[in-house]
Amino acid sequence: MPRRERPLDEGESGLLRFAADLRRLRERAGSPTYRELSRRAHYSAAALSEAAGGRKLPSLAVTRAYAKACDGDPEEWTRRWRAVAGSEPHSANGSPYVGLAMFQPADAPKFFGRERLTAELLATKNRFTGVFGPSGVGKSSLLRAGLIARTKEPVLLFTPGADPLEECAVALARLTGGDAVELAAELADPRRLGRHHAHLVVVDQFEELFTLCRDEELRTWLITALTGCTKVVIGVRADYYGHCARYPDLVEALEGAQLLVGPMTPDELRLAITEPALAVGAEVETALLARLMADAVGQAAVLPLLSHALAETWQHRRGTTLTVAGYEEVGGLDHAVARTAQEVYDGLSTAQQEQAKRILLRLVTAEGTKRRARTHELEADQEVLSALAAARLVVIGRDGVELAHEALIRGWPTLQGWVEEEGANIRAQRELTHAVRTWESLDRDADALYRGRRLATVPGGLALNSSERAFLAASRAAEEELSAGARRRTRRQRQLLAVLAALVVVAASTTVFALRAGRTADEQRTNAAVLRAVGEAAALRSTNPALAQQVALAAYRLVPLPQARNGLRQEDVPSQVLREAQSEVTALVVGPTQQQVVTGHRDGTVVVTALDDLPSPRTFHEATRHTGPVTALAMDSTGTLVASTGDDGAVHVVDVSLGKPRELAVPPVRATAIAWQGGTLVTTDDDGALSFWTDLRRDRPRLVTTTQLGLGPLAGLAFRPDGHVLAAVTTGHAVHLVDVTDPGDAALLSLTTEFAGSAQFAGGALLMTTAGTAVHLWDTTDPRAPVPRAEIPSGGAEITSALLGADRVAVATDDGLVRLWRLGQGEPAEQALLRGHAGPVAAVGLTPKGDEVVTGGVDRAVRLWDVDPRDPAVRICEQAVPRITRAEWERYFGDLAFTPPCS
Repeated sequence: MPRRERPLDEGESGLLRFAADLRRLRERAGSPTYRELSRRAHYSAAALSEAAGGRKLPSLAVTRAYAKACDGDPEEWTRRWRAVAGSEPHSANGSPYVGLAMFQPADAPKFFGRERLTAELLATKNRFTGVFGPSGVGKSSLLRAGLIARTKEPVLLFTPGADPLEECAVALARLTGGDAVELAAELADPRRLGRHHAHLVVVDQFEELFTLCRDEELRTWLITALTGCTKVVIGVRADYYGHCARYPDLVEALEGAQLLVGPMTPDELRLAITEPALAVGAEVETALLARLMADAVGQAAVLPLLSHALAETWQHRRGTTLTVAGYEEVGGLDHAVARTAQEVYDGLSTAQQEQAKRILLRLVTAEGTKRRARTHELEADQEVLSALAAARLVVIGRDGVELAHEALIRGWPTLQGWVEEEGANIRAQRELTHAVRTWESLDRDADALYRGRRLATVPGGLALNSSERAFLAASRAAEEELSAGARRRTRRQRQLLAVLAALVVVAASTTVFALRAGRTADEQRTNAAVLRAVGEAAALRSTNPALAQQVALAAYRLVPLPQARNGLRQEDVPSQVLREAQSEVTALVVGPTQQQVVTGHRDGTVVVTALDDLPSPRTFHEATRHTGPVTALAMDSTGTLVASTGDDGAVHVVDVSLGKPRELAVPPVRATAIAWQGGTLVTTDDDGALSFWTDLRRDRPRLVTTTQLGLGPLAGLAFRPDGHVLAAVTTGHAVHLVDVTDPGDAALLSLTTEFAGSAQFAGGALLMTTAGTAVHLWDTTDPRAPVPRAEIPSGGAEITSALLGADRVAVATDDGLVRLWRLGQGEPAEQALLRGHAGPVAAVGLTPKGDEVVTGGVDRAVRLWDVDPRDPAVRICEQAVPRITRAEWERYFGDLAFTPPCS
C-alpha cells in the first residue's frame, strides 16, 4: 500500500493553496501513485511529490506535466502557476538586486565583483583620477557603492548637468547645510571650491559637461575648480575621452591617473550574481548561474541588463532559489528590460501612455543619452510617474527625475523608436528648455526671448509645459509688438521720404554712375586680394598652419567666396586606430544608437568593434564569416541587427544588441544587395526581384512577399526613413525611385538625372547618390520629381565610399583621403580633410554624434577620427598663436584695412 503524503503546513498562503489544489486534482483522477504519475508525466516521482508538498513552488513545466497526468487543463494550471509566482511573497521588496538603477552608497552590502577596482581607487595617491569605461560597465556604481561607501571623510558628489556651478553649489549645500544660492555666488571664483571642501570630490557622469552644458565658460569653470581641489575622482563615459583631451588643464591632471573599467572577469561576475542572494539567505541555482555566465561574460555594457534580469527573476524565485525557469519566464537577459517596460506601458490608459511617452522623451537627449529633468519641468501625472518609478524605469530624487539607466534606451525597442522618430523635436525641446531656464533666471527679461527665425522654426508638435508655453507666448507677443512698431516707423518714414524723393532724384541721378563705378572697382580689388590670400594660405599650411588659418579666416570674412570658405577646413584631425584587421576592409556600418562599428573584410569575416572603450584595448568579436569577400553590410533602424552579404551570395544576420554578436538563422536566399525597411530585411538577387523577410530572430525567417520591379539586376538598395520610397540602383548606374508602400504592388515613380553607383537616404527626404568624382544630393519630398539640391566634388580622385548623416556628408576617395562636409541652408561647406590611410579608403561611417568619422581602408586599418564640431572661427582663433601682425596682413592683403580675425 502506498505511503500517505505528508500533511501540508498550516497557513493560507497562495503556495499552500496551490499545493492543496494539486492534491485534490490527483484525488479526482483516482489517486494514482506517484510512480504511476511519473510514468504518465515523464518526470520523477520525487519531483511530482515535491510539487504538491507546499514547501516551494514547482517549475512551470512540472506543474503542467502534473496537471496533464491527472487529466487537468494545463493552460488553466499555467495561469494559476503565474498567479502564485507573482504573488506577494515574491514582490520586489527586499530584493538584493538593484535592477537598472545604479548602486548608491547605501547599497554597498549588495555590491560585489568590483573589489579590486575599489581597492585601487581607495589606495591611489593621485590628486586627480579619471575613471573611464563604456556605458553600462558600472562606473557610477563603482564610485558610489565602492569608493564613496568606503571613504570615511565626507564626500562631495554631483553630476555636471546643464549648469555645473549650480549643481556643485546644491550638492555642497546638502553636504554642509549651507545656502545653495550664497554658495553659488561664492563659488563663481572656481578656486573657492577647494577651500569650502578639503576632502574627496566625486563628479559622476562627467560627460554631461559636453552633452548637457552648453556654456563654454561653465565648462572651464568646472575644470578649473576641480584641478584646484585636494582630491578628485571623475567618472567619464569612454566615448567622451576625446572631448576631455580638448582642455589642456584636464589633460595635464589626467596624465598617468586613469582607471579603465572594463567587463567583469568570470570570477567577478560570479560574485556579482551569487553574493547578493547569499547575503539575504537565498541562492542561485547552478544551472541559472551557468546560463547567466554564458550570456554575460565578456560584455561590457551588460551589467544593468543583468541586474534587472536578476531583480525580475527574484520576483519569480522558487522559495529562496533563483531558477532558470524564473529567468526564462521574465525574458532572460535579452528581453527582461523590454518586457518590464512594455508591461508597464501597456497597463496604462491611452491618455496615460501619451503622458508616459512625454515623460520619457523629456529624460533623453537627441544623441540617445539620458538627462535629468526637474520635476516642475515634467508637469507629470503622478500616477504615471509612480508607475514608472515602481518598475525602476525612472529614478525620482530631490533634484529631479532621470532614467534608471541608458540601457533602457538600447534595450526597449519602443523607447528607441520614439527617440529615432522624434530626434529633431527632442533637440528643439532641449534648446527651448535651456532658453526658458535662462529667461526665468533673468527675471523674464524680454531680451532673452526668441525672436525672428529662431521663433519661427520652433516645431509645432512639441509637448510644452506651462513655463514653455508662457515663454513662447511672450516671445510671440514681443515679436508682434516689434513688428507693429516697425510698421508704424515705416509709415512715418514713407511720408518723409515722399517729401524728399523729388529733391533726391535729381541729385542722385548725377552721382549714381560714379558711385557704382567706384564700388565695382573696390569690390574687384577686394575679391582679387582675397583670392590671392586664399591661394597663399593654402601654400602656407605646411610651414605655418596657425598663420595660414588666420589668413583664410580673414579672407572669408572680407568676402565669403566658396574658395575662401573651403580654406577654413580642419586638417589636423586627431585619429586613433580602432583595430588592425587581418584583411582589407570592404564594408563598414556604424550603429545609429549603440557605440559600435561593424566591418566586413576581403577574407569574408564580419567583425564587431566597440567604440566606447578607451583607445586601447578595443573590444572586438568576429560575428560571422562568408566564403568570399564581404560586399555589403546593413544595420536595421534599431541598431540591433546587422545583415551582410558577400561574393558567395549568402545572407547572414547577426544580433549585436548586447555587444557580443549572436548569429541568427540564415535566410534561405542569395543576394547581390541588401537593405532594411524598418525591421524588415529586403534582399535582391541577379533577377532583380525584391524579397521581404521578417521574424529574423526566430528559428526560420519568414518571407512576407516577393516583388519584381522589372529593372533588371540591382547593384544597391536604399529605403527612405518612412519606408514608403525605395531608391533602386541598377547595374547600369541608373537610380530609380519606387513606391513600396505596398511591397506587393511596387510602382516606379521617377529616375534621377545623374548616373550613380550607390544611393542612401537620411533626414527624412534627403537622398544622396554617388558617381565617379561627385556626390549629388536630392530633395525627394515629392518622389515623382526629385529636386537637385547640391553637388559635392571629390577633389579630383575617384569616390570609393560616401555616407550621408543628418547634417554631414563624408566622402572617401581612392587617394586615401576623406572629406567631411557640413550641410546647412546654403551650399555644403567642407569641414575637415582626413589624412592617415596608406592607400584607398574603402568604407566610411559617421557616429550618432556626427563629429566622429570611422573609416576602413585597403591598409587593413579601421580608424576613428575626432573632428572638432565647433565653428571654424572658434577653433582657428584658439590655435592662432602668435596672432597675425600688421606686417603679415599687408603682405597678404596689401592696403586693405587691418582687421585681424582673432582679437
